[in-house]
Amino acid sequence: MLFYSAQHTPRLMYILDFINKQLFDIPFTYTTELDQFKAWEGPKINYSERACSEEEFFIQATPLLFESGVRKQEIRCFELNFHKAFFQTQGDFPFDVFAASFYLISRYEEYLPHQKDEYGRFAHQGSLAFREGFLHQPLVNIWLEQLRTALSRKYPQLSFRHQQFTCQVTYDIDEAYAYRDKGVLLTAAGVLRDLFTGQWAALAQRWGVWRGKERDPYDCFEWLDALHLYCRVKPLFFFLVAKRRKGYDKNISTSSLAFRTLIEYYSRNYKTGLHPSWQSGDQPGLLKEEVEWLEVVAERPISFSRQHYIRFQLPDTFRQLMEAGIRKDFSMGYGSINGFRASVASSFPWYDLLQEKTTPLVMYPFCFMDANSYFEQKLSPGQTYQELMEFYQIVKRHKGLFIGIWHNNMLGTSPAFSGWREMFELFMKETVYWDAYYDEG
Repeated sequence: MLFYSAQHTPRLMYILDFINKQLFDIPFTYTTELDQFKAWEGPKINYSERACSEEEFFIQATPLLFESGVRKQEIRCFELNFHKAFFQTQGDFPFDVFAASFYLISRYEEYLPHQKDEYGRFAHQGSLAFREGFLHQPLVNIWLEQLRTALSRKYPQLSFRHQQFTCQVTYDIDEAYAYRDKGVLLTAAGVLRDLFTGQWAALAQRWGVWRGKERDPYDCFEWLDALHLYCRVKPLFFFLVAKRRKGYDKNISTSSLAFRTLIEYYSRNYKTGLHPSWQSGDQPGLLKEEVEWLEVVAERPISFSRQHYIRFQLPDTFRQLMEAGIRKDFSMGYGSINGFRASVASSFPWYDLLQEKTTPLVMYPFCFMDANSYFEQKLSPGQTYQELMEFYQIVKRHKGLFIGIWHNNMLGTSPAFSGWREMFELFMKETVYWDAYYDEG
C-alpha cells in the first residue's frame, strides 16, 4: 500500500504509525512524489486536498495534521453508520479519519482553555465525547473498522492484521489496610473517633485486627490470589507509596514491614507499578523518590504507573513521568465517570503536542473504575455490573484492550462496600474466566 501526502509532518506520521499497527501486517510505503504515486499500480491512498485518479483511495485532508501548535478547532459532528464522526470531507471516505483520530487520541482539547473539576482535573463534561454522546464508545476503533471495510471493497487483495481482544485486570492499592499497621497515633485517633461517633462494630473490628484475632477488612489479597489462579489471569498492581500521609495520600507507612512484604510478594509474582501520590503532582521531585523507593522494595525497575485520583495535566505530568523512568502509563481515563477519555480501546504512544513529537511513553487507556461507579455515579453493585458488562462487550466486539480498575478496600469485607466483592467475583468467574479459557484453547 502506497500512501501519498504532499507533506509528511510529525502529526501525520504519528497517526499513520498508530493506524498501521491497528490495521496492517505490512505498513504503508510513504511518498511525497506525486509522479511516483500516479505510476503506482497497487493499492494506494491519496491524502491531500484533491483526487488524482479513479484507481486510488482518496481521503480529502483537513488542515489539522499539517499545523503546529494548538488552536481552537471547528468541530461539527454528523452521523455515520449510527456513530458520530467529524471533519467531514469529500472522497472515498466521508471524513478525515486521520485528523479526527489524532484529535481524540492526542487529547487536543485538553491543551485548550477548559473547565476543571473539584480536583483540578480536566472536567469530563467539557469533552467532545461527553457533549456529543460518544463517551461510552471506543470511537477510533470503530472508525478504523469502517476504514478497513471501505479499503477492502476498493482493494479485495489487501491483507489486514488479525486483531485480538485482551482483558487486563488492574488494582490501585491506595490503602492496603483499614486498621492494621496504622501506628499508635492513627490507631488511637481511630479509636477515639469510633467512641465519639458510636461506631461500636468498627471499634470491635479494629480491636480484633489490632490483637491479630480478625482479618483487616481491606485485606482481600489472599482471596484475590486464589481468584487470579482460578481465572488464569495476570493482574497489575499499582501501589501508593507516599512518604508522608497527607490529604488524599492515605497509604500505609512506607516503614511498615507488612506493607513492604506485600509489595515484595506481588512484585515477584505479578507486574507492579507506581501509583504516584497526590503530593507528587505539586512537588515533582517526590515522583523520582517514590519510583526509587518502590524499586528498592520490589527489587526490580519500575516502569509502569497510574496517577492517584487520575490527576494529570498535559503535558507536564507525562513529561515528569518519563523523566522518572516511567514508560507505560495507565492513567488515560476519567476519575469522575466511566468511559473512553481518548475514545480508543488500544494502547498508543503519547504525543507531546507542544513539542510536536512522538514520545516513548505508551498509554494504556481504561474505561471502567469501581470507584467511579460507587462514589461519582452512585451506582449499586447490580447497576455497576450491568455497566461493566456493557463496556466489556463493546471492547470485545471491536477486538480492543479492556482495562478495568479495582480497589482492594472495595473488594474486602467492609460493610460500606457490601455486594461489591460478590459482583467482582461474578465478573471474574463468569466472564473473565471463560474468555481466558477460550483464548488458551
